[in-house]
Amino acid sequence: MTSLLSVGAFAAGVTLYSSSVAGEPAAKAAAVPKDIFVRPHSPIIGPKSAPVTIVEFFDPSCEACRAFYPSVKQILAAYPKDVRLVMRYLPLHEGSAEAIGILEAARAQGVLQPVMEALLDAQPKWHNGDMTGAWSAAKAAGLDLVKAKAMPSAGINAMMKSDLEDANTLGVKGTPSFFVNGKPLAEFGPEPLYAQVRAEVEAQQNPNQE
Repeated sequence: MTSLLSVGAFAAGVTLYSSSVAGEPAAKAAAVPKDIFVRPHSPIIGPKSAPVTIVEFFDPSCEACRAFYPSVKQILAAYPKDVRLVMRYLPLHEGSAEAIGILEAARAQGVLQPVMEALLDAQPKWHNGDMTGAWSAAKAAGLDLVKAKAMPSAGINAMMKSDLEDANTLGVKGTPSFFVNGKPLAEFGPEPLYAQVRAEVEAQQNPNQE
């Protein structure tokens, strides 16, 4: 059985994306089936039945994803019953695939959000591909490292492959890329994301309002 420690080898086959490009998905996203945004394997933070869904194509080693996260967290806190975050993984940097494996181990252990926040906080220590800092941060946030490192990697690799294929179909060019109820951001940035989410929440609360 191949363990999580070997999941980083997956990144060697990632050639579809530029890690220097952030944001705006192509307009062709409007023509794709709705289930492409949320797959059965997708991690969800927030109420699963929330009427507004933020889908983020996310790389834990992406500096822009780290910069965006406080704004995303604020949105979730502002609308605790109305908004959920769905994470889709794009391993674009050295060490990204292994970090995604850590996140999936954390999800299996019920500590996804604290471990994700710890990884993002410690990102400067492991962004160069030395994953010691990532594992240390995850342990401090509550991850059982023995169980995590023994976790099979096949399912995680399949998840990343599916997310990469969906990102390609949607025209995603980098991380972070956001969709709000299936709509790409009209303008890239934390404030436009908040405005688009707020508009969707209000539309759900007042469906007959023109």
